Amino acid sequence: MSCHGSARLTINLLAGPISRDLFNYTSGRWLVNDALRHAERKLIFDVEGLIKLAAQSIGRQPDDVIDFSKLAEGGFNRIFLITFHDGFPNGRPYSYYAVASEVATMDFLRSYGLPIPQVHGYSPTSDNVAKTEYILMEFMKGTNLSDVWLEMGESDIVSVLRQIAQLESKMMTISFPAAGSLYYPHDLEKVTGSKGIPLRKNKCFCVGPDTRISMWHGRRSQLDVDRGPYQTTEEVLAGAAHKELAYLEQFSQPLLPFQRMRREGYGFQKQLPSNYIESLNRYLLIAQSLIPNNPATHHFCIRHPDLKQSNIIVSKSADTGWQVIGLIDWQHTSILPLFILGGIPDCLQNYDDEISLSSMPPPPLPENLSSLTESEQIEAKELHRRRLIHYQYVKNTAECNILHYEALTDRVGMFLRRLFYVASEPWEGETFALKDALIYATEKWERLTGGGAPCPVAFDAEDVRETKKLEAMLREDDKMFEAIRAIVNFDSDTWVSNMQYDEAMARGKCLKEKALAAAMSAEERAEIMAHWLLDDIDETNYL
Repeated sequence: MSCHGSARLTINLLAGPISRDLFNYTSGRWLVNDALRHAERKLIFDVEGLIKLAAQSIGRQPDDVIDFSKLAEGGFNRIFLITFHDGFPNGRPYSYYAVASEVATMDFLRSYGLPIPQVHGYSPTSDNVAKTEYILMEFMKGTNLSDVWLEMGESDIVSVLRQIAQLESKMMTISFPAAGSLYYPHDLEKVTGSKGIPLRKNKCFCVGPDTRISMWHGRRSQLDVDRGPYQTTEEVLAGAAHKELAYLEQFSQPLLPFQRMRREGYGFQKQLPSNYIESLNRYLLIAQSLIPNNPATHHFCIRHPDLKQSNIIVSKSADTGWQVIGLIDWQHTSILPLFILGGIPDCLQNYDDEISLSSMPPPPLPENLSSLTESEQIEAKELHRRRLIHYQYVKNTAECNILHYEALTDRVGMFLRRLFYVASEPWEGETFALKDALIYATEKWERLTGGGAPCPVAFDAEDVRETKKLEAMLREDDKMFEAIRAIVNFDSDTWVSNMQYDEAMARGKCLKEKALAAAMSAEERAEIMAHWLLDDIDETNYL
């Protein structure tokens, strides 16, 4: 907001007590480890110092600020709206690599004409008057797509998805000399002693270490491992697995699965890290053989790391309708081979539906829609909408971004993408997902590779039977988790809004009491008490 000619509220703001809301996460709560989640996200900084830096970044004086408020927040960042007499915005704190890479990524993509906020100033360290890492960037005036997405009609959805496909095409056709993340050379040199691998056409930027969260999670940030830049596809495929192997060799211990609803499938037994190490080594043996044959999908490219509606800014006019005017939140952006980076964004895909998987246009709504009950009508309309979104994203990608279309529809590439991300994720006491993918590779080896060399990995028949038996049990556990989630009404990581917190906690408590009452033995009651999915948990050993 802007208040021309208003009193200079900055003096009153800084002279009086500072709202704790500036330092604390206030957008919601967690049913599990709520205090820990909030402590992780708490950030104390110097408000007056940050305002001074914001003013300096655009050639203004601190006294020109008329308001400082929290505009929004993500999982580990704050977005502040700093309003000057003519309306300039906003700062957000991060760690060194994340800040340095996000700034370079935004500046680079903006230079290609993509709708990215302009960066006015930044610091990847807390060694400044604000005493925090920060980015000061342009405030994009518009509407979050998430605020209007559910109200949009079919024609608006089609138009917005086409614009998204066009923007993705523009950024994904830019080639890079290596995989990793983007930086300014001087920022990278301060922490690594290296200026990275310079871009061929713009040596103001370089490729350095990959900033994906999985590469730095918990104690992994202490590891001296190769996080890039990677100059070959083979190095990319191996790098994430070697990172996890280094972590397991240094820090691992037997663990119960972190996802407590799945512990019953594992017999409530701690899982051995040695089993996961074996799976990672098997992954390294086969990954290189699964690289897709189409060399055009091997080039290193960039893409938005979390393309969801809340990160897309739109604006509506009478002449053009809804237009995408901004893409925000470039934290943890990676440069990877196209066949790995490709795929339909989670918020747009409908992979659980056979019609969506067929790539056929969605069928119309049922002719008897008006005769259905209200809940049946809602369900039918929601299914049709999901199918429409999935289909239109794929259709527009095929028309605007052919290489991405080839990558996201290539069966081998799709499987290797799944295998790569499973092998990249931090180990949390589960052995199933990676082992199941490896077994699939051995069973479909000829189809995946076209024959030739035999698969270098083999599983004995009993091991395969036990893994498939575990799959069936985990599938039931996952169904039970989704049922509880629907009743209590929380996100997958147990997040709920502030308004829903008390009610959700009460529902969770009631469910636990019912489960205990229905237990058939003292042993079953003890298992419920020890592993209830909505109780707080000690996460130390999972970091």
